[in-house]
Amino acid sequence: MRTGKNGRDGRSRIIEGALRRFSQDGVSATTLASLREESGVSVGSFYHHFASKEHVFGVLYAETLQMYQDAFVAELVRHEEARGGIEAIVALHMAWCGEHPERARLLISERPPRREEPGGPEVSEARRAFFRQVSDWWKPHMKARLLQPVPATMCYVLWLGPAQEMCRLWFAGAHQPTDEEIKGLCEAAWNSLRQG
Repeated sequence: MRTGKNGRDGRSRIIEGALRRFSQDGVSATTLASLREESGVSVGSFYHHFASKEHVFGVLYAETLQMYQDAFVAELVRHEEARGGIEAIVALHMAWCGEHPERARLLISERPPRREEPGGPEVSEARRAFFRQVSDWWKPHMKARLLQPVPATMCYVLWLGPAQEMCRLWFAGAHQPTDEEIKGLCEAAWNSLRQG
């Protein structure tokens, strides 16, 4: 169902408004009233689409995570060489965060929904599929003794931990990363994950 406000449906307006509010104030500080005000929907319209603020957050988080993971995998599989793939993902991470700062803040700052919470099953399934795809790319390079055999969590920390911290500084207004610094983050990730 379409509404008069810019021709967008109520669900889209709620999601867009929630993204702005959650990014600016955080999920815990955002009220249901502020979500409705931001999106310009009535109480009835809100509850037609979502059961609660947590439901909105779960849907938004799952949608955002899927967007990020799709971009990650699409970039990764473009690279046959281990170093090229590792460095390209760090560059992609920084570019994606710059292009989608509100969504990136959500992924960086908020705890993902747990399995029993709204959005939790979708997030769990998306992660499983994502880790399978990354593992499929990683294993041949590991067998060729180019990349280390590291558990998924440690892989994430070594691969994107420094870039993630740079994004936190960036979003806090403390530092704008330069191209040279991003190149340094790419090289640091490669040095952390390569064998030998």
